[in-house]
Amino acid sequence: MKRANLIILIIFSTLLLTACVGKREINDLALVMAVGIDKGSEDGKIKVTVQVSRPGDARGQTGAPTGQSGETTWNVEAEGESIFEAIRNLTGVASRRVFWAHNFIIVINEEVAKEGIGDIVDFFTRNPELRMRTLVALTPDKASELTSTITSLEVTPGEALSKLFRYTNISTLAPYTEITDLLAAYLSESSEPLLARVSLKERKIDGLKPEEGAKGNQVELSGAGVFENDKLVGVLQADELQGIILFRDKIDSGVVVVSCPKEKNNNISVELNKQMFNVEPTYKNEEVGFNAKLDASVTVVEAGCSFSISNKDDVEQLEKAVEAKLREDINKSIEKIQKEYKTDVLELGKVFQNKYPYEWRKVKKDWKNSFSAADINLTIHASVDSGSLLFQPTISGKEERKEK
Repeated sequence: MKRANLIILIIFSTLLLTACVGKREINDLALVMAVGIDKGSEDGKIKVTVQVSRPGDARGQTGAPTGQSGETTWNVEAEGESIFEAIRNLTGVASRRVFWAHNFIIVINEEVAKEGIGDIVDFFTRNPELRMRTLVALTPDKASELTSTITSLEVTPGEALSKLFRYTNISTLAPYTEITDLLAAYLSESSEPLLARVSLKERKIDGLKPEEGAKGNQVELSGAGVFENDKLVGVLQADELQGIILFRDKIDSGVVVVSCPKEKNNNISVELNKQMFNVEPTYKNEEVGFNAKLDASVTVVEAGCSFSISNKDDVEQLEKAVEAKLREDINKSIEKIQKEYKTDVLELGKVFQNKYPYEWRKVKKDWKNSFSAADINLTIHASVDSGSLLFQPTISGKEERKEK
């Protein structure tokens, strides 16, 4: 009897099942590769530009088939009083439903960011189709123009933009910022958002009549935008970022250029390797402070003067020069963040809260002033380590041969 009841239950259960519930055919979707957000043509309006992939034209064909343009992407824009309204207005010109799951990057114009990006964060974090690993960046240029620029080695501009960030832990020209990082900083009690910055720069394009010096706009990493709450309050240039990124992320490599120990008019370039960076908070007499320590091994990668790794005096002088250069650059960036912008993009509030949770309750209400007044003591130790097979550099060897 029990077996018969089980069979009947299974039969009725199968009647309730349907196939492909909520399915969406690929031919009905407009796959978004990049999004640009600018101010609209009228006050209070916002313009959204989406870059849609053309799968048929992205195969590298030499000629465009019937009904196709040969372009790898289709860029379309619409305006509205909100992002959602602007996107809904895209349906008036797009024959397919906008689909966000493949989006690589969201680019925000700086004029929009100065007025606040709270609505942008809210919309894109509520969107169930959008991946929280999507990159977010600022631009001083029109976002619609930047997301439409064919650049780099990739077929799709949106993919090329995202791959610019692949080696930020080496170049340190911009931070690596995803929407999940932006949301966390935006909701944090202490930390503030720090967004990567990209811009257009005219460069020579070898493939287009290089003998005539043909040029075209290309996208490049160009620093970061500093926020207070949801508003852009300042910009850090690319050369000011290495010290800031140390506090927030791991840096796999860096470059420091200093004067030669004995020939001040010539330079030595070293690569930072095996960096260890640690920040320890202090709280004495109700004053917040931090002790930051950087230990780095450096390798000589280019010597414009006579230098030998076997010469202990030269090595010691080089280590001191690297330490002094790093200390100067990092302190300059810290001072700009603390005194000029007064916004904790260094994420020191998190560090203080982790060690002093009780004291944090006292200082969090006025963290902006506590952060800007905090004494940050920086200790740097650099050690020259040769990982090169060229133990005796070329210039040194050449000069020694001349003396003989």
